[in-house]
Amino acid sequence: MASSITSKPFLGATKPNSSLSPDLQRLSFSSLRISIKPRTHKKLQIQAAGSTFGNYFRVTTFGESHGGGVGCIVDGCPPRIPLSEADLQGDLDRRRPGQSRITTPRKETDTCRIYSGVSEGVTTGTPIHVLVPNTDQRGHDYKEMSIAYRPSHADATYDMKYGVRAVQGGGRSSARETIGRVASGAIAKKILKLFSGTEVLAYVSQVHQVVLPDGSVDHDTVTLDQIESNIVRCPNPDYAEKMIAAIDAVRTRGNSIGGVVTCIVRNAPRGLGSPVFDKLEAELAKAVMSLPATKGFEFGSGFAGTFLTGSEHNDEFYTDEHGRIRTRTNRSGGIQGGISNGEIINMRVAFKPTATIGKKQHTVTREKEEIELLARGRHDPCVVPRAVPMVEAMVALVLVDQLMAQYAQCNLFPINSELQEPLNLEPANL
Repeated sequence: MASSITSKPFLGATKPNSSLSPDLQRLSFSSLRISIKPRTHKKLQIQAAGSTFGNYFRVTTFGESHGGGVGCIVDGCPPRIPLSEADLQGDLDRRRPGQSRITTPRKETDTCRIYSGVSEGVTTGTPIHVLVPNTDQRGHDYKEMSIAYRPSHADATYDMKYGVRAVQGGGRSSARETIGRVASGAIAKKILKLFSGTEVLAYVSQVHQVVLPDGSVDHDTVTLDQIESNIVRCPNPDYAEKMIAAIDAVRTRGNSIGGVVTCIVRNAPRGLGSPVFDKLEAELAKAVMSLPATKGFEFGSGFAGTFLTGSEHNDEFYTDEHGRIRTRTNRSGGIQGGISNGEIINMRVAFKPTATIGKKQHTVTREKEEIELLARGRHDPCVVPRAVPMVEAMVALVLVDQLMAQYAQCNLFPINSELQEPLNLEPANL
């Protein structure tokens, strides 16, 4: 930024000093001007605004739906952890398009490559670069969307913010952006499992008006195999069939529906989360609500807890056979005062119906002309089956970041063994 400063004469400096040379005499304080040349302030430069998540385990995602590829950079990963592309590919396969008739028909293998941060099968502690190429783009499907806005999509707001947007595939607003989240989340899940036996599992608990009854899934025993036993990712076979039928019904009519994903965390270390603004449930809410199509978040008893009295809602404490403090119920959802208490963490995330549908809708063009739009392209009739690994990933990223923060602040020196327990207490010893 260029600027100049003009000074006023000092009191008493009314005439030049006769001992100075004629050239210096002509330079008076009243005419002194100081120019500052433009300079780049590195502190003011914005880097990856809105695309980076985490403080200690830091993830930046990149890429667009119809670009060359998508992926992530993971910074802060601990060294010496066994890691291969196969560790990431399992969750990427659960997220990928074209996996069943109730998902988008876009055909992508979503095969990942690790380009840095791993040497001889273990992490090196340096940034991990993961890339997944795009191979099945159809840019011509988005011809109509280049001039008209899809109702309830990010098309209009991207133009309002940036004044320009990537039309093909929706650019960064496409769910393909979540590949970087799922890949980095798979690393986070492995760290949690290795360090403290922590498991993060999500499943579909509602599709449109098909709602899984409370208590029909045992959160103590439900397994990944049970969740993955059907294409809708609901561990209850009877309700899974009803959910699939509901999606099939709207899919054949060119419409879409929404639903709810429930996520649980077993064996979460105690002490994660910080008061006041960094409460664990607040961090989890931000993380999952940053996913595409999310519209609601419930934790523990959620909104249903408002119908209870304090005596009905409170989770009473007791001491178990191992001498650990536990709660008899878990309406708190495993977090009290913003800090994990060792019980199962549970939350629910609501996803809206997919915005892009095969039905004519009223909208406007970039020139503000009112028209009817029939959107083309390949889109999910219901996003929740593929959202399951996305929710797991964001929850795992929060937990690893909070685990590192807790270790640095509260476990750097010997803990108070009368009140605290090791962060990596093995499940067998719980």
